[in-house]
Amino acid sequence: MFLKKPLLIAALLSPSLFVSAHEYSVGELHIEHPWSREMPPVAPTAAAYFVVHNKGGEADRLLSVSTPHAAKAELHEHLHADGVMKMQQVQSVMIPAGGEVQFAPMGYHVMMFNLQQQAKEGERFPLTLTFEKAGQVEVEIAVHKNAPASESVQGEGHAH
Repeated sequence: MFLKKPLLIAALLSPSLFVSAHEYSVGELHIEHPWSREMPPVAPTAAAYFVVHNKGGEADRLLSVSTPHAAKAELHEHLHADGVMKMQQVQSVMIPAGGEVQFAPMGYHVMMFNLQQQAKEGERFPLTLTFEKAGQVEVEIAVHKNAPASESVQGEGHAH
């Protein structure tokens, strides 16, 4: 019995369990680790991030996003314009065949406006992604106090 407990604990703590529990697929698309950073309770907005892998032979396009967590959700990107970093809405994001697109701080991201309330670390909330070819998929956004270790944190502190 003593040997079984460490094996059970090792299995429960296996990184593969965490990864598989927070990945989603629709059609040929695979969405990896959707997350958001915990924001101050009074902040009116938040951003969500993830990676979309296209395992298919044709490009697809992310057309829209929605969540009951916010009055409005939009696709956004950061751009350098005249030496200034700015954020702007985009109408869609192309996911190339056999490629991937990262939604990360200082790049593409989902902006959520007029939140019902800010989510806290450890909480999750639903986000529906609508793709042109693959259709809709609902993912759960995991809220972290800081960016997950695998994510770029160069966007810390940018304003929306």
